Amino acid sequence: MSAPVRVESAGDIAVIVVESPPVNALSQAVRAGLSAAIEQADRDPAVRAIVLHGAGKAFMAGADLRELEEPPKAPLLKDVLTRLESSAKPVIAALHGAVLGGGAEAALACHFRCATSDLQLGFPEVKLALLPGAGGTVRLPRLVGVKKALDLMIGGGSLGLQEALSAGLVDRAAGDEDARTAALAYAREILERGIGVRRARDRVIPESGQAKRVLIPEYRAALPRAARGSQAVERILQSVEAALELPFEAALEQAQAAFQECRISSESRALRHLFLAERGSGGEGAKSARDTARPVVRIGVVGAGTMGSGIAAACAQAGFSVVLVDAAPAALEAGLRRVQSITDSAVKKGRIGPEEARAVAARLRGVGDLAALCDADLIIEAIIESLAAKQTVFEQLGRLAKPGAVLATNTSTLDVEAIGRASGRAADVVGMHFFSPAHVMRLVEIVRVRDSAPEAIATALAVTRRLGKTGVIVGNAFGFVGNRMLYAYGREKELMMLEGVEPSRIDQALENFGMAMGPNAVGDLAGLDIGVSARREWKERPDDPRFFRVSDLLVEHGRLGQKSGAGFYRYVGPERRREIDPEVVELIRAEASRLGVPRRDVAEEEIIARCIYALINEGARLLEAGIARSGADIDVIWCNGYGFPKSRGGPMFHADTVGLSQILRLIGRYREAVGPRYWSPAPLLERLAGAGGSLSGYRAGGQPAT
Repeated sequence: MSAPVRVESAGDIAVIVVESPPVNALSQAVRAGLSAAIEQADRDPAVRAIVLHGAGKAFMAGADLRELEEPPKAPLLKDVLTRLESSAKPVIAALHGAVLGGGAEAALACHFRCATSDLQLGFPEVKLALLPGAGGTVRLPRLVGVKKALDLMIGGGSLGLQEALSAGLVDRAAGDEDARTAALAYAREILERGIGVRRARDRVIPESGQAKRVLIPEYRAALPRAARGSQAVERILQSVEAALELPFEAALEQAQAAFQECRISSESRALRHLFLAERGSGGEGAKSARDTARPVVRIGVVGAGTMGSGIAAACAQAGFSVVLVDAAPAALEAGLRRVQSITDSAVKKGRIGPEEARAVAARLRGVGDLAALCDADLIIEAIIESLAAKQTVFEQLGRLAKPGAVLATNTSTLDVEAIGRASGRAADVVGMHFFSPAHVMRLVEIVRVRDSAPEAIATALAVTRRLGKTGVIVGNAFGFVGNRMLYAYGREKELMMLEGVEPSRIDQALENFGMAMGPNAVGDLAGLDIGVSARREWKERPDDPRFFRVSDLLVEHGRLGQKSGAGFYRYVGPERRREIDPEVVELIRAEASRLGVPRRDVAEEEIIARCIYALINEGARLLEAGIARSGADIDVIWCNGYGFPKSRGGPMFHADTVGLSQILRLIGRYREAVGPRYWSPAPLLERLAGAGGSLSGYRAGGQPAT
């Protein structure tokens, strides 16, 4: 394998080329190569200028995240960039594509910057609970001022070419030339005009007189609550304050120390785990999707309800030709209106322009007959959650669809194998479980069954990625991975309500833990009757009169959730303002008495532990059964589909953070307190705890991860 950094000659200009696919991440090998290349070019008397160029699609797209799990290895990026900036010869950055994180810091250390129109320059470290630790907090304020620098680093967004030019971060636009050619021409112009080096470190921060005293305190006070509680955000602010007060080298050291504090924090470790897990969620299917996916141009969607219309909108916005089918004219018309509303909202929010909105509308048509799908490459069924109804649709699709078309069911709980058999062409059948609202939520569980052809799975994964979503391949079991675990999580909150905990207390406790919404509020939003219907189809549901009895009871009383104006809460006015309803508390109390469930005091700690540890225990069972392929896949599913706090990395990563032995101890405590029926530890959890293993690192069929 060739070295990731090389020096090429262009007359009296040295071109330092970084070529470390896929994105020229600043690994230790790249840093060492850069350090040597800079030294070589700067000392060569035949070299008058240096161009720094990233080969491939990106200049440099940041750090190698896997290296952040270990103590830093020399040379540190801050030292490499200090040497780069110290060059006596002008250094010109040839920027193109992704110039992110450490790559953006490298660009700032260069004396001049030339960029192409595809530039994406930014500092996304805060999204991983980190900060720019190699000079970004010190150089950026000198180039753009304190306010703009804080906006870029705390916002975590990126700038295009025109924005970067306006901000003063780019000196020259490449025009029609590629980045290397344009940067070489710019370097020759700099030499001809005798322009000396321009180091960011030598510049004075524009607002230095007032920033420390007024600007930064005001900026800190105006931050949203979530940002004010972020360690990384506070470290960014402190590092910019240091840049105002300390000499350049001392401020660099302070930023590096702050970076190391953030690097070892549980929040950053969790977010880095999730970042890598999402990129690996396709597993072996990722390569398969590139190599064996069947071509998809036309997509059919069966069912024009909320889910079907959301799927149709997502597909049309991604450039597919879409046919939305519903036999009921009123339902079809309503579905098409929903798609139009989704498109109108995207225009209003600036996500697409009016011309693209018209193109989306042109790519979609609604029909009432399944026969219109005879030329579709992929057909996604999204009708009611009834096995019999879905089998009827797939029996028809098996006859109507063209050979090689992939048939996908959007079921959230049902047996995909049984649905596939009804089609008579089970090899073409997969599950594609979208999450509501389908045009917004990023997660799709792709359900593989024994008969599914690898090409069908690869096609579903490839389409999911084209939709801009994260596909996770899962096995076939009731509820698959996400919803199967949801039943364990929900089971405990339902039992605790019978034990005397009010619905609002449960929601508040789990929101305090970090869940996006409490489980009872989520149930009201989704519709409690949906859960009732799904549980009726579950042949192996626990034979326990307490199991989800509170939700069933509310539906029996016509309390379906937000859509009926009442569920666990009541919803008042056109804005559906949520209010606690004493009637619900009384209904639950009476039902608990009928079932003989004793009332008891339950602390917030127990509310959280019973719900979250039940979730973890069920996840371990699914891992052992091979329904989930890895602990990391479970984390991706729960953080992207169910509102689990990303700052905790997902339920499996959270289990590792707490400690598997500690979780086993608490499972034993709840076994004694509330009975053994649901509180037997998963054998995998016991084995991994005994071996010092990891749930988040476990792969089904593999050895316990340590």
